[in-house]
Amino acid sequence: MANFSKSSVPQFSVEVYQNEFLPEGGRDVNAIVTVTSAGGGTTGGVPLADGAPASARRAGQAPDAAVVLMVDCSGSMDYPPTKMRNARDATAAAIDTLRDGTRFAVVAGTHVAKDVYPGNGQLATADPVTKAQAKEAPPVGVEIVFVKQVAPAVADLTGRRTEAGPRAGDYPTGSWGDESRDYHVCVRVPEAGIGQEMLAARVSLILPPPSGGGTPQTLSQGLVRAVWTDDMVASTSINPQVAHYTGQAELAQVIQQGLDARKSGDFDGATAKLGRAVQLASVSGNADTAKLLSKVVDVVDAATGTVRLKARVAEADEMTLETRSTKTVRVKK
Repeated sequence: MANFSKSSVPQFSVEVYQNEFLPEGGRDVNAIVTVTSAGGGTTGGVPLADGAPASARRAGQAPDAAVVLMVDCSGSMDYPPTKMRNARDATAAAIDTLRDGTRFAVVAGTHVAKDVYPGNGQLATADPVTKAQAKEAPPVGVEIVFVKQVAPAVADLTGRRTEAGPRAGDYPTGSWGDESRDYHVCVRVPEAGIGQEMLAARVSLILPPPSGGGTPQTLSQGLVRAVWTDDMVASTSINPQVAHYTGQAELAQVIQQGLDARKSGDFDGATAKLGRAVQLASVSGNADTAKLLSKVVDVVDAATGTVRLKARVAEADEMTLETRSTKTVRVKK
């Protein structure tokens, strides 16, 4: 039976699936972002009603102050690593002190001034949401490697990006009905020390403002993070959702099978499986896993997967290749 009372305005949710852990020197962060629309029909690109943010709709609220916070992001802040971390913490503390209704912006200073938040030379209105967003602004040096829709249909959105302010870009997704779509986002972040954490990207689903201008409405958002660790098991684990779309599920499987065969004395089987792992790591550009494999096998030809088992392997090196089996089916909601 048709539901004729259904709202024409869909409700959106964003879920992020990733392994946030990176090894020392690791820079590439992969995430699968699932966007789900429910409870309404497609808008067809027509702006939603009452689309202004809550802070802009507060009657009679007129800011009596404007604050611009400038953060030193010059090269002198790179060492020691705690120097920039402390600067970010101080900026976050300053943002927390802003009174609701205060207009503010965050600027990164190097040899030039770069508008970090909210972007486009604008000022944001302080409230719990905007202050949280400003504190989570991605750092300087983050690069978007690609953005691809991977389900239900494959579409590379990378080249469709339009700039939306410093370190921000818009990728068109078209009209929505009651549906769920998956996107593969790959972000390259600056190197950081063991134990450091970083917001790699904020993925927001926005509704463009009416043609007359205005502020885009954020419908939902998710965060992609990077955490550097010396726990190689954590940093080499492959998130099931990411594995499903990157083809790394087989890599995880043959590594486990190869290590199991080696432990059981099946050296021919171990050589075949770990050789296949080396080949897959080479083809996919998985340099971190290839480096770990080289501690277990001598690589003769990575392209063909020709390897020789090392006669002596440290138990710690073998353990770093241990990985849990991962399902390549989509997680059920």
